[in-house]
Amino acid sequence: MAEPLRQRFLDYLRHERQYSGHTLAGYARDLEQAAGMLGISDDTDWLFLTPADIRDWAARLHRAGRAPASIQRKLSSLRQFYRFLQRKGLHNGNPAQDIAAPRIPRPLPHTLTAEQVERLMALPGDDPLARRDRALLELTYSCGLRRAELSALDLQAPDLAQGLLRVHGKGSKEREVPIGAKAIEALRRWLEVRDRLARPGEPALFVSRRGNRLSVEAIAERFRHRARQVGLEVPLHPHMLRHAFATHMLESSGDLRAVQELLGHSSIGTTQIYTHLDFQHLARAYDQAHPRARKKRSP
Repeated sequence: MAEPLRQRFLDYLRHERQYSGHTLAGYARDLEQAAGMLGISDDTDWLFLTPADIRDWAARLHRAGRAPASIQRKLSSLRQFYRFLQRKGLHNGNPAQDIAAPRIPRPLPHTLTAEQVERLMALPGDDPLARRDRALLELTYSCGLRRAELSALDLQAPDLAQGLLRVHGKGSKEREVPIGAKAIEALRRWLEVRDRLARPGEPALFVSRRGNRLSVEAIAERFRHRARQVGLEVPLHPHMLRHAFATHMLESSGDLRAVQELLGHSSIGTTQIYTHLDFQHLARAYDQAHPRARKKRSP
């Protein structure tokens, strides 16, 4: 008796693709569950499944409450199985190829209110470390920087006279963004004392106590420390301040393209998540201001 198709597929993944035992177990489980729901009782049944059968199976998984990510994974397992059958000349198509799973809902990023940002920027102290951290915070919020971009900044990156910052972003892409007045002032005050910490010849704009470039891990730790210091009840990280920059910019201007350019997003689709945050802001404003909305909440 010929070896079952599912077992041949799993052997292929184990021996030719060198998949781990954990990954193999996932494929085996997905195919076993699919076989049960699709009524596969014989190997030949796999060869007669249609896209409509598989679309109906995915829909039933969705109605049963399976998470979109789980359905996507199961469909991926089925696609791989049919690709294997095609390579072995056992099937001339892939009925799972164009079946789409439900979209995975994209979580909205956590951000800060304008009031929380104000509290954060009012951190105490005027020693070199306080000046450095204030400049880090102001520059992140002013320019919407990632922590890796902050760490990579060199001394020549900011042009304080012109109010511009040259940023090296993801994929070695470079962009030039404006720096706000408060960030310029914070940078000036930091640069007045930077040489007290920096090692001779160190090119980094932001340096540690030891005088070398401030790492991305150290930047994240400084954000957490300063948030605790001013009493913010949030687990602050640099990306949260980047989100605050984007959200507040969009609330004020409504210019999605400008926010895309400032953030360094290659696709406007990535930036569009902030339109959801902006809608939440508008909804709150409506609830607070509109007479009918206020009346609706009255007892």
